[in-house]
Amino acid sequence: MIKDIIVNLGLGATDPACDYAVSVAETFGSHLLGIAFCYEPVIPGTIMGGVPPEIIESQRAESTKKARTAIARFEQAAKRAGISAETRTITASISGAADEIGRIGRRFDLVVVGQPHRDDSLPDEVIDEGVLFESGRPVIFVPFIQKGGMKVDRIMVCWDGSRAAARAVADSMPFLKKAKQVEVVIISDKPGKRDEVPGADLGQHLARHGLKVDVKRITSPDIDVPSTMLSYAADSSADMIVMGGYGHSRLREFVLGGATRGLLEAMTVPVLMSH
Repeated sequence: MIKDIIVNLGLGATDPACDYAVSVAETFGSHLLGIAFCYEPVIPGTIMGGVPPEIIESQRAESTKKARTAIARFEQAAKRAGISAETRTITASISGAADEIGRIGRRFDLVVVGQPHRDDSLPDEVIDEGVLFESGRPVIFVPFIQKGGMKVDRIMVCWDGSRAAARAVADSMPFLKKAKQVEVVIISDKPGKRDEVPGADLGQHLARHGLKVDVKRITSPDIDVPSTMLSYAADSSADMIVMGGYGHSRLREFVLGGATRGLLEAMTVPVLMSH
């Protein structure tokens, strides 16, 4: 059951993650915490001590203004939806924000964040996939092109039999139970054995939960996994992708599997990931 959710509020002109999180909370009758970050001023190391105080204060004031605007937008959306909600403003460095929301997220059932803008140097979208590894909770990444709230008529489950994929399936069960159709998709660079039906066991498991499930295997010798996932999601009109998140942390850098990183960079529908 999803009883409480945390969402990182975007600081840009629009906030698809906020709208999506509100709709999820409305659907499940959950409590929702909206967090807005006031980012510490960014001072290049080469000019440390040489930046006028008024410039630093101007950056701090602008960040505070954006956070307040994000909080106000969230409160209005929550009020319209009639959900239980609260807000919190946190001051943090750009590099530390993902860790901070990850630590807070450990006490919630679900974390919702917006898709990072890889080409945007501004701190409007800085919460990246690091939150997945810090929180230990399922995370829904909402694409910046998302329009409207939660829709889960068709859910695509990317399955490779791994521990992370199994965790993602279990964590996504509340969403899967609301879907009209669940499709288990296996992407491989070589055909399976003649007597093997990849994903059949998972399909049976989900069917025992009363879900309508199809199993699909996609085979190509030189397959581009992220592109194949997204292409198939578009062709099948999937409303959500469920998959395991892969990677490890070393010196606070997250080295992700190609499928995880590639999918998050080019995602076109919300992606629920677990690690």
